Formats: sequence, C-alpha cells, structure tokens
Amino acid sequence: MMWLAKLVAGPMLWALIFSLVYGLHGWVCAGQPGPEDLDHLSRSVLIGVWIMGLLAFIPLLRLTRPGPDRQDRLPRLATWTGLVATAFTLFPVVMTTSC
Repeated sequence: MMWLAKLVAGPMLWALIFSLVYGLHGWVCAGQPGPEDLDHLSRSVLIGVWIMGLLAFIPLLRLTRPGPDRQDRLPRLATWTGLVATAFTLFPVVMTTSC
C-alpha cells in the first residue's frame, strides 16, 4: 500500500497545484478592473503559489529515493514527472497577463 501511495503522490501533488493556480487565475480574472497595484499583487501571489508548489516536491523526492529494489524506481519517476509537469504546464499561466 505504501508503494501505491508513493506512486500517485507526484501526480496528485501536480493536480493539486494545477487546480490551485488555475483557480487563483480565474478568481483574479473574474474580478473587476482595479488599480495597477492590485494586478501586481495578484501576479505575485500566482508566482508565489507556483514556486511553493515546485518546492513542495523536494520532500517528496527525498521520500521516493530508490532503494535496492527495482520497483522503487517507478514512484521516483512519477514524482519527477509531476515536478516537470508542474513547471511546464503552469509557466504560461503564471508568466502571462492575459485572462
């Protein structure tokens, strides 16, 4: 059971961060036009959530360190896949200003 939890942890963390960033982006875009300072604040929050999400993979990568058994490599690969997916799928959302 622990192997299965390690296997799905990376993709589940990606899904959580993906939902959070897109939800924040939608919430910011649904707001009324306001002062320019508010736009920079919301962009900073999006970037901060994205970076914190990337940093959340560090303990998970330590947890899924491969051991002598070959089946330990698959959870590590799934965690790296989640990390790369978080970096590349959310980069355009965080760095562009379009709604």
